[in-house]
Amino acid sequence: MIKLLFAIYLVWGFNWVVMKEANLFFPPVTFSCYRFIIGAMVLLAVCFWLKLPIPPRRYWPWIAITGFLQIAVNTAAIQIGMVTLGAGLVAVLNYSMPVWMALMAHFFLGEHLTRRKVIGIIVSMAGMWLLMNVDSGGDLSIVVLTLVGAAAWAAAGIIVKIQDRRMKANDCNLIQYTTWQMVVGALALGVQAAVMESGTIQWTPLAVGCLLYNGIMASSLAFFMWNYLLTQIEAAKAAIAILGVPVVGVISGVLVLDEPMTAMTLLGMAMILIGIVCIVRPGQRTGATAGKV
Repeated sequence: MIKLLFAIYLVWGFNWVVMKEANLFFPPVTFSCYRFIIGAMVLLAVCFWLKLPIPPRRYWPWIAITGFLQIAVNTAAIQIGMVTLGAGLVAVLNYSMPVWMALMAHFFLGEHLTRRKVIGIIVSMAGMWLLMNVDSGGDLSIVVLTLVGAAAWAAAGIIVKIQDRRMKANDCNLIQYTTWQMVVGALALGVQAAVMESGTIQWTPLAVGCLLYNGIMASSLAFFMWNYLLTQIEAAKAAIAILGVPVVGVISGVLVLDEPMTAMTLLGMAMILIGIVCIVRPGQRTGATAGKV
């Protein structure tokens, strides 16, 4: 499971650099739509190669809901937030997702909100605030919208966790589920881009490279890995564990884009990692998932 976490860190973390470059060439929602179209096409090709059929009808309401929440709502909220809020504040608000998921998991999955989880979440979120160097606010309505996007991401994760328990009959697996999630999300983003967004695309080799990385690696591969992670450990643990992504993202920016590394940045990284270890380190084995990370 540690290898899976590091793979997610690397793919989504380096994507922070890729997304910054992509913003130079694409309108934001249009880019998001294109990346998920490519991601959906890759996963559809995998389904065809593995001869996996379309999921049975009973799964479709949940596939549609999670695709809409996790991909369309969360991505749109981030992109709208980026217009008026600073990138650091948007990142902090979006990565409040572990707070929402821990609360939802407590009520809907029976995952007890222990003192250790609460401490880990508080330390990690404080580290996120320092890491992203947040020093300004913004339009309250946009702040709320971005938080709604984070809550939507968390809600989709809870639903995936619940649905995994219903897919044991092997009539639908995570590859199929993720594939059609992405199809739904891409369609919803396409409608939004067509209705709300204007602007031109500058097609260059770098723009194509950014799009391919986002479609193949950061969408089809990373979202499948995220869904798989959710099925293997407690939802709250999975959510807080991926706070390693911003750490890798900032390090990537330092190495690739020559962004500064400050004492506050280092302190923020340390606090995030302490929070992650506090939550995901093996504790007393009280169930089947104890100690998996």
